[in-house]
Amino acid sequence: MSVLTEEQIERFFNILNESSEIIQKAKDQSYLDSLIETLDAVQDGDGRHLGLTASDAQKVTNIYAKFNRDDYDAETLRKSIQMAILKAIRLDKIQANYQITPDTIANVIGYIVAGIFNDKKQISLLDPAMGTGNLLTAIYNQLDRSLGVKPTVSGIENDDAMFELAASSFEIQHIHAELFHEDAIQNVLAPVVDAVISDLPIGYYPIDANAKGFNTHSETGHSYVHHLLIEYSMNHVKKGGFGFFLVPSQLFQTEEAKQLLKWMQGRIYLQGLLNLPGELFENKAAQKAILILQNTGENAKQSNPVMLGEFPSFKDQTAFKKFLTEIDDWQQRDLL
Repeated sequence: MSVLTEEQIERFFNILNESSEIIQKAKDQSYLDSLIETLDAVQDGDGRHLGLTASDAQKVTNIYAKFNRDDYDAETLRKSIQMAILKAIRLDKIQANYQITPDTIANVIGYIVAGIFNDKKQISLLDPAMGTGNLLTAIYNQLDRSLGVKPTVSGIENDDAMFELAASSFEIQHIHAELFHEDAIQNVLAPVVDAVISDLPIGYYPIDANAKGFNTHSETGHSYVHHLLIEYSMNHVKKGGFGFFLVPSQLFQTEEAKQLLKWMQGRIYLQGLLNLPGELFENKAAQKAILILQNTGENAKQSNPVMLGEFPSFKDQTAFKKFLTEIDDWQQRDLL
């Protein structure tokens, strides 16, 4: 990343941060809520509709005057927004499901997606649990840069605050997206796409009645939300299309995995399960992996072998690049 880009990331972050701090203090509310208001107002460049005193409204309007959208590319804006959301998570002590997918992981997922779709002129993407939209916009920007393709994008998010952050982030980055403020498990009528990409929430889904229509629902008690979302996602992928999911490394080693595997049989190809470096996680139980699934149909076939392995440390650039080359070889030789 160039020094100029880093300066620009910091410059836009400072605009968001200074405005959010003024709003937070004036309204005695969370930094997150203040950031949501800031992202909305910075695009208009006007702080008068924020319900502040004339003096504070003028202060934030002066801050917004420093922002000229044409000075930034989309990826720079995304990184600045990401920094502001990370500050909100830290300051407001926000629960774990707000955690952002680290860029190192987003970049690896984007690399795999770009390798599989490298001959496509158009790609449609869906994230059924998009959170703040950070992973989806990171992949969008990466495919735009590496393949020269601007994907068609859809995202679903149930949480009010995360949905608002995502909507503003897409808008500021000038990424056109179809966004659904709903719970995917209630079977949102989202489009059928080439690929689903999602950092799946992990844990139990609380409303058993909603889960009943899914093959992956648990026979007793609550169902795993990540199982339900994998099923929902693959139902919204074209024949021969792909799902790229961030999942627990132990996904297939739980009692509940039987239902997931039963549902996959004859319907879904398990093409890859790549463990992320252990150093990124507090302990073995928290370790995550990139799961690559493919719908049957079109020219899809079961890859032989399935791509299994663990990424070397991201700090060991030589080993890391070698592993990416192995993924490239597998895609060309065994998958596509």
